[in-house]
Amino acid sequence: MDVRSSIPGVRMNRRSVLKGLTYTAGFAATGLRLDAAEPEQAQAATGSFVLPPLPYAYDALEPYIDAETMHLHHDKHHASYVANLNAAVAGHPEQGQKTVEQLVTNLSAVPEDVRTAVRNQGGGHANHSFLWQILSTKGGVAPVGRLKNDVNARFGSQAEFQEQFTKAASSVFGSGWAWLTLSHQGVLTIETTANQDSPLSHGVTPIVGLDVWEHAYYLKYQNRRAEYIAGFFHAVNWESVSEKYVAQRAACDPELPCQVHSYMG
Repeated sequence: MDVRSSIPGVRMNRRSVLKGLTYTAGFAATGLRLDAAEPEQAQAATGSFVLPPLPYAYDALEPYIDAETMHLHHDKHHASYVANLNAAVAGHPEQGQKTVEQLVTNLSAVPEDVRTAVRNQGGGHANHSFLWQILSTKGGVAPVGRLKNDVNARFGSQAEFQEQFTKAASSVFGSGWAWLTLSHQGVLTIETTANQDSPLSHGVTPIVGLDVWEHAYYLKYQNRRAEYIAGFFHAVNWESVSEKYVAQRAACDPELPCQVHSYMG
């Protein structure tokens, strides 16, 4: 399953200084701030789909996910998916009347000439909108309630679940995501998707998702993906995830799709 400092006692070498200057220059060039300001509504291209604001400050997830990464991840990468999705459906206004979840859930209903773009860009928008909602300043270490019981029943224990989830996330070659999903039959599964493919496109409901594209962690963790995955478990708002899980599970029916609300609503 699937940065020599003026602060006494702090010594910084030439390579670290150059690295810091490079990052500072890079962020200045993009117009991003390095302070811990409240998140702003980053702008994407005009259209039906809108970049949702972060529900917390950029530095709220530190030390597990740093503010610089959150600036880039949300304000640049996610914004790009939204802009590209709007551009893709500009010639098909009826597609813009749907939620992004509806688009990626039923890709076969998307006009063939923009289907790949919607799969990639819409998937990127849906996946990231979901990710921001499951992270929190109140991150915990384990699920609670029904989700805790179901995770333990399905995987043996929370520790075993984390081990299997970590193995799956570490196994993604290149770019993709690791997920805990819920099937129509109410079965929890750990799985991975490539690029920006959404579990919704495969007929299952995402419960937890982890972005393992390098843009999600490289500034802080470089190639140490395993450390990033371990930190992620502390940034997940397990209380909120567990609460939503109860409603999602109750809406499952072997003959019907599980209930999926808009990640933006």
